[in-house]
Amino acid sequence: MPFTGPIWYEECGAGQPILFVHGWCMSSAIWGLQRDLLAEQYRIITLDLRGHGQSGLPDAGETGFGGYADDVVRVVEQLDLQNLVAVGWSLGAQALLKAWPRLHERLVGLVLVGATPRFSAAPHFPYGLPPKEAEGMRLKVRRSLERALEGFHRNLFVEHELDDPVVAQQVAEQLGQVVLPQPAAALAGLEALMEEELMEEALQIACPTLLLHGDQDRVCLPEASAWLAQAIRNSQRMLYAGCGHAPFLSRARQFNHDLLKFVGALHDRH
Repeated sequence: MPFTGPIWYEECGAGQPILFVHGWCMSSAIWGLQRDLLAEQYRIITLDLRGHGQSGLPDAGETGFGGYADDVVRVVEQLDLQNLVAVGWSLGAQALLKAWPRLHERLVGLVLVGATPRFSAAPHFPYGLPPKEAEGMRLKVRRSLERALEGFHRNLFVEHELDDPVVAQQVAEQLGQVVLPQPAAALAGLEALMEEELMEEALQIACPTLLLHGDQDRVCLPEASAWLAQAIRNSQRMLYAGCGHAPFLSRARQFNHDLLKFVGALHDRH
């Protein structure tokens, strides 16, 4: 059964498990360019965070990154996943940072895509978006979630990134499969992004970690993953040239190659 309470998940393939966690206002459907290919060699699990995709929004319980971490932990524990590689994009990466203390005995590797320990800039962390910009996103979401997300989707990519018509078509198909989240879920996610930080959590990460980032990311700045590369002692960082916030979409072939190489190297260590 692909349900753990209100949290929906799906799995395919067999072998070592790889869990994919989507970003803000997305869903498990966004991983289509990874799921089928990787399922030829691995057991692939994708989930919908609370209020996104086919998962409900709980009436009570933990909120913010703690709530998203709960969602991840529940699926991992229900499926009793061991020897796990977890891949998180943007807010999904933050959920994994938050979940680390409860998952570290099950994890052999982390892949953090377009990741930051803090979304909005602060004096002690200048590598985030200006608070006014984040506040503007909140106002747009309150006015019209659909219109706000149209703008957000455009902002995922930079000039010339989607010039290849085949790539542009693939990206459009993946984004087209994502069901709009509940407005309350969109706002809750933004609240977490604007208010919370995970610098302390990042310093605790001990497993091999791959940081993948577009060098022109306008949503989570490349400098943020440079900070993470310094904070996480067993990490490596790769930048995609001319790429924005979603390299797994616009650079799917290279992304999948890099991911498979990382997972294969983990296997060689054990």
